[in-house]
Amino acid sequence: MLTAYDEQHAITYMRLLDAEGADWREVARIVPHIDPDREPDRARQAFDSHLPRAKWISRYGYLLRRGWPRADV
Repeated sequence: MLTAYDEQHAITYMRLLDAEGADWREVARIVPHIDPDREPDRARQAFDSHLPRAKWISRYGYLLRRGWPRADV
């Protein structure tokens, strides 16, 4: 089920999906803004936990069914 956290992070999920195939360090630096040189464990954890969730959400089309989050929310 789609959670409030998922809805709040829809942009992050889309950016992760768009960057798929890129080096995880660069993605961590750009998408969640975590420096993998300073915080390698945190950066890897963020990448490893959010990408599978993004794939799951996209596979089942939850963001399309529920609609894109409004910018003013």
